[in-house]
Amino acid sequence: MTDLTNLGVAAIRDGVAAGDFTAVEVAEAFNANVAAAAALNAFIVTTPERAIEAAQATDARRAAGQPLGKMGGVPIGMKDLFATKGVQTTAASHILEGFVPEYESTVSQKLWDAGAGMLGKLNLDQFAMGSSNETSYFGNVISPWRRNDGGNAAMAPGGSSGGSSAAVSARLAPAATGTDTGGSIRQPAAFTGISGIKPTYGRCSRWGIVAFASSLDQAGPMARDVRDCAIMLEAMAGFDPKDATSLDLPVPAWEAGLSADMKGKKVGIPREYRMDGMDADVAASWDQGIAWLKDAGAEIVEISLPHTKYALPAYYIIAPAEASSNLARYDGVRYGLRDLPDGAGLQDMYAATRAAGFGPEVKRRILIGTYVLSAGFYDAYYTQAQKVRTLISHDYKNAFTECDVILAPTAPTAAFGLGEKSDDPLAMYLNDVFAVPASLAGLPAMSVPAGLNREGLPLGLQIVGRPFDEQGVLNAGLVIEQRAHFSAKPERWW
Repeated sequence: MTDLTNLGVAAIRDGVAAGDFTAVEVAEAFNANVAAAAALNAFIVTTPERAIEAAQATDARRAAGQPLGKMGGVPIGMKDLFATKGVQTTAASHILEGFVPEYESTVSQKLWDAGAGMLGKLNLDQFAMGSSNETSYFGNVISPWRRNDGGNAAMAPGGSSGGSSAAVSARLAPAATGTDTGGSIRQPAAFTGISGIKPTYGRCSRWGIVAFASSLDQAGPMARDVRDCAIMLEAMAGFDPKDATSLDLPVPAWEAGLSADMKGKKVGIPREYRMDGMDADVAASWDQGIAWLKDAGAEIVEISLPHTKYALPAYYIIAPAEASSNLARYDGVRYGLRDLPDGAGLQDMYAATRAAGFGPEVKRRILIGTYVLSAGFYDAYYTQAQKVRTLISHDYKNAFTECDVILAPTAPTAAFGLGEKSDDPLAMYLNDVFAVPASLAGLPAMSVPAGLNREGLPLGLQIVGRPFDEQGVLNAGLVIEQRAHFSAKPERWW
């Protein structure tokens, strides 16, 4: 039998439905891979029994001739930002260690209803704040990829969804959930040679997801290829009355609508993204992507996104401001960690709990956010950043009068080594330079693997689409996927 862990979502779903193998066999194979990969530290909690239970239910439905669902028989990893009933949910923070929700997030419930099973809760940057998965209280995730220079330096899997990217790339899961606030699906997907899509803001419910920046956070799938992302996104998306920002729109049949024909479509290339000193391999990959889309029948047009240079500064005002507000609820009173020094009063308990529970990066962003929201600086920083956000949205609106989708690199470089940027927060923040603008505008955006750089590390290309046009984004991604023929996978060392 084929090694079942080499199969993706579509192949597993269709194979189980056809009776080529059972869902239990699939779950057992992935459970074994997860157990053997502790060195990657991709999972905070493993739930092999949950994967088996869901698989048994799928096999029983098949035996009874009942529908198996969009994700029938597919075990997945769940980013530990999604509340899972009866299973610890920590957001990779000490302050939530031991917290076991009494409820299920809307997105995870939709996936279970679609027939998926859970292999475990995936590691991430603490409260989703980071680009390298080095801020987790439970230790950093290590990418399964290594440079081809003969060294064995541990590489960053990207962030914040680093556990998700590492697990899918290392064949510990055929797919995983991610969340994207400023690139946290797309950048880790690019770093590990997988695909990932951030849908239009509001397409997936945020209910039951630990909040970072509420006007930016959006859940999405991470998987081996474009089709698998389309299948999983169909299962995840949909209106939720419990989320005031949820889009009350029908969920399109994205998998059925996949097409690699770009005739009559225009692809925009933003001139502002051609930066001085741009990584040569990234630039070459971008040029190759342009050629592939042209080969598929697309017309290439140059566009301008003039406020691009202000996107990152605006993001690092808005996101920390919202984080400082959202994280105020972690006070040691209702749930999670409580640090109560002898003789301490309520204020002392608050201070001690938050000092012990939050990591350095989370504290840094809370401080920045509290500062920009303070009375003397609100208008100077937060109000100005919101105005810039509006200008960036207008840039995209104008650009989409000239093109259907936009092509750009996903990240300015390939993966870097763990520790190489952790001492310089600004260098780390610059990793999101290509990803943040689409997040600020709430647009659908996807990363697809496009090849390897000279060090043998994956490079991703990013497609950004109009609001609600996930189909156009997926189709352009399919064009790149079919022409890149990306089949590289990490050599097993763990």
